[in-house]
Amino acid sequence: MGNKHAVFSQELVEQVVQELHITCLEKATIGEVLLLASRLEELTGIPFIRMDQGVPGLDPCSIGIEAEKAALDTGIAAIYPAAEGIPELKKETSRFVKAFLDIDLSPAGCIPVTGSVAGSFGSFIASTQRDTKKDTILFIDPGFPIQKSQLKILGIKHEQFDIYNFRGEALEGKLEEYLSKGNIAGIIYSNPNNPAWICLSEQELEIVGKLATKYDVIILEDLAYFGMDFRTDFGKPFEPPYIPTVARYTDNYILMLSSSKIFSYAGQRMAVICVSDKLFERQFPALAERYSGAGIFGPTLIGSILYMITSGATHSTQFGFAAMLKAASDGKFNFVEETREYARRAERMKQAFEKNGFHVVYEKDVDRKISDGFFFTIGYENMSCGELMRELLYYGISSIALSTTGSEQAGIRACCSRMRPDLYEVLDERLAAFKLDH
Repeated sequence: MGNKHAVFSQELVEQVVQELHITCLEKATIGEVLLLASRLEELTGIPFIRMDQGVPGLDPCSIGIEAEKAALDTGIAAIYPAAEGIPELKKETSRFVKAFLDIDLSPAGCIPVTGSVAGSFGSFIASTQRDTKKDTILFIDPGFPIQKSQLKILGIKHEQFDIYNFRGEALEGKLEEYLSKGNIAGIIYSNPNNPAWICLSEQELEIVGKLATKYDVIILEDLAYFGMDFRTDFGKPFEPPYIPTVARYTDNYILMLSSSKIFSYAGQRMAVICVSDKLFERQFPALAERYSGAGIFGPTLIGSILYMITSGATHSTQFGFAAMLKAASDGKFNFVEETREYARRAERMKQAFEKNGFHVVYEKDVDRKISDGFFFTIGYENMSCGELMRELLYYGISSIALSTTGSEQAGIRACCSRMRPDLYEVLDERLAAFKLDH
């Protein structure tokens, strides 16, 4: 097949791949694709349709900015933040969890971290050190590639499976396969899912929770895209419908709540991990021995693990996050309405792809069509992940191969956050050119 309607020549793309020392384009990380697209733009002046990195495409929440400025004016920049976090943030996180998840969680278990990436890093350590027999993390894939990279750094083993063929009741048997061996310390997934935007149903969450209790496994539930299943309006505090969570079905959980997407506050690296009250207070002899302390899970996670990684979370940003959470719980800031713009963009982009012979790869949640949102997945006829990702680059469209996310399906991950109204026409033209050549 020829690429005579391509925007960038194969030679130019290869030249930049070599210049950036990308060893295998098909397996390129998000960061590598980002650099490649930026460099091609720089060399040619031709804009890319950027679907690679999941960065917020909306303005940051002004409530957080104002609260952070006010906090800085009090002189706190000179004071180390307490490892467990400021009382205001702990209280407002607990209230926010009640308002939108309808889960009771004491402020003690709400611990600020410098982004959910730091939260998962610390949680992986604590989860795999609490019991010497449990040394492996299980990924319900597709998932966020960085979390597997963290395990490489830590030397922690992992298992993984693609949920594509194991939705609904089939999930139980698949999980039992792994958990019955007794070596799984924790299970991690994101909901809504990065990259597929699938959402686990209440039935699936109940299965996960029930098995977590049965096999004493900690569930690491990444809620980065909190409330962004736009098929249901989750934007009203303290009234149903509440956002689905595994926390309804087990006490073995750590929830990750990030400010990055729901408040477009990614630059401030602020999140909170929420450890269930029961898990927070549990005593583990293995932790006591390793850290020469009482071995209580929560205090060990805070004082002996998280503090050693970032020694607290930025003082002023904690005040900013607390103010945004409070405004949401008070019903003064509807973050669901704010982020609904992503659904509008995704819908328009999917239409452009489907019109030109592409298809959505992960298209269903059991028996419902998936929501439009921050991410979606796209395939083209029988092209492999790497092939499609590479071919789209020639047409000025950057993405990441699904194979890098633990998916076994052929396709790419598309992010709609950097889409602008003036680029829809460009996207249409480039996809039409792709179709002509293929």
